[in-house]
Amino acid sequence: MTTTREPGSDLPLQKQERVVIRFAGDSGDGMQITGNQFTSTSAAVGNDLATLPDFPAEIRAPAGTRPGVSGFQLCFSSIDIHTPGDNPDVLVAMNPAALVVNIADLKIGGVVIANTGNFTAKDLKKARVEVNPLEDGSLEGYRVIKVDINKRVTEALDGSTLSTKEVQRCKNFYTLGLMYWLYSRPLEPTEEWLRKKFAKRGELAEANITAMRAGFAAGDIHEMFQGRFEVPAAELAPGTYRKIMGNQALALGLISGAELAGLKAFLGSYPITPASSILEVMASFKRHGVVTFQAEDEIAAICAAIGASFTGSLGMTTTSGPGVALKGEAMGLGVCVELPLVIVNVQRGGPSTGLPTKTEQADLLQALFGRNGEAPIPVLAVCSPSDAFDCAIEACRIAVEYMTPVILLSDGYIANGAEPWRLPDIDGLPRFEARFEKPREKGNSRLMPYSRDERSSRPWALPGTAGTEHRVGGLEKEHLSGEISYDAENHEFMILKRQEKVMGIRASIPTPEIRGPRSGDLLILGWGSTYGTIIDAAERCARTGTEGSTLHLRHLWPLPEGLDEIFDRFKAILIPEINLGQLARVLRGEYPHHNFISFPKVQGRPFLSTEIVEKVTDILER
Repeated sequence: MTTTREPGSDLPLQKQERVVIRFAGDSGDGMQITGNQFTSTSAAVGNDLATLPDFPAEIRAPAGTRPGVSGFQLCFSSIDIHTPGDNPDVLVAMNPAALVVNIADLKIGGVVIANTGNFTAKDLKKARVEVNPLEDGSLEGYRVIKVDINKRVTEALDGSTLSTKEVQRCKNFYTLGLMYWLYSRPLEPTEEWLRKKFAKRGELAEANITAMRAGFAAGDIHEMFQGRFEVPAAELAPGTYRKIMGNQALALGLISGAELAGLKAFLGSYPITPASSILEVMASFKRHGVVTFQAEDEIAAICAAIGASFTGSLGMTTTSGPGVALKGEAMGLGVCVELPLVIVNVQRGGPSTGLPTKTEQADLLQALFGRNGEAPIPVLAVCSPSDAFDCAIEACRIAVEYMTPVILLSDGYIANGAEPWRLPDIDGLPRFEARFEKPREKGNSRLMPYSRDERSSRPWALPGTAGTEHRVGGLEKEHLSGEISYDAENHEFMILKRQEKVMGIRASIPTPEIRGPRSGDLLILGWGSTYGTIIDAAERCARTGTEGSTLHLRHLWPLPEGLDEIFDRFKAILIPEINLGQLARVLRGEYPHHNFISFPKVQGRPFLSTEIVEKVTDILER
């Protein structure tokens, strides 16, 4: 950290490489908006960043209680980063519940900014706190900044036409202004956002802007801090960037995938946390030919998507684990009729309703095997918010080229997280145009709907195309003709053909690259959202002299070729997963001669880098 002087400032400006902030308060305190605005502004400044929103599971938890605490963690940096950080440098606590729920994560010596206006005896009782933590000495290991934000906002908006309740709703922007001052962020991007957000209620926009400016000015006026901080812009690869969340990127990838196939995107979906915003984003593209259908239930949603593929669109459906359970029979129908279909599962904590707003990776075995009969479906997994775009396109490619349903796994951490995304060269994206059967004149041989090409894919014949009429449905089909067949040998033949087709996808996917040494004592293997944490942990190990190798899987079924040879070069393979070791179980079955070490975690939250570093150290020492 270096110290310089900002022109016109009496306080030293300290340059830092990266900072982790966590905003925490009641669900009604606007912490998600505050965090997202700080994120957007940091992206505009040019920082690399990663975020971790944390929503309460209850829709209307009592205000001021621990179950109602909403949090937003952000890491912004002048260097390349991969995670939203393990422990915050700064905790902004809007009430006692937010403080007690989050204080254990704060770095020793970190800063607590507490809204004393919400630390009354009534607030302490709601949070089940007997003694005020701001006064009992329990925070001696931290630097505590006490601010009565309620009072300051009331003073800043004195004379406003807003009601008392509306005035207090501006306190999150006072807090945001204070943090903008502390970390030398500009106000203009948020001011512009507020004026657009409240274009029809200008008084609300101006009130929030006034509150934010008051918070910014308070940093100088009230002399709460010993200095200000600056995190310079990161040196990112050349290009145009925007901040993007995982579900946004996934939606854009699905739309782009359909376009690259020359098809119309059709999304049949039923709202479910944390997948709902994919439907919302895609619905906003109706002027670009995207068709969205909010069905009455999960079964109707996937069946409508299959129907759309039957008529020549690219059918898609989005859901979470409970929804996949309901879609199971229709997924088997998609396998049987062999039509392209993209099924997105944004995983959350389970089982059953489980932890709707918390993250988990526990649907892998469901994706691989969760259907009746022999119904193989390719499975891919997104590894980061920006990767969701490319991964969605890849899912569309496989679905179209191989005439098969495809499962695309994301999770709540990726869905709601954000990072910089370099806009792709649209013209450079590879196309995979769908091929439809052409009309056949009378007297020509009729279509054999279950004949197969070099990929073992069957023809795609649209309804109403002369001479291509054929039978569809969930009953077993006869090879070539597609007529219903109960013949035992034909059934086995068709099962093997469908299996051969899916396993043949290996020919079109690359062997993943190893990061670090190509051989050694330990390989850290991951899939999905563990990517950033594994990379960060390996980099930390390398800085202490422990060279780490990592490998990350996008394609989980079929597994890429070349893995056996890679595993041969390492004494052990460590697999951190946010489940009880599902990938480890699969790999032990596929590659029984290797030493796979499962490292499970099922707490509804992602791994910390330090947890993986400690596990690696323990393994290597033993």
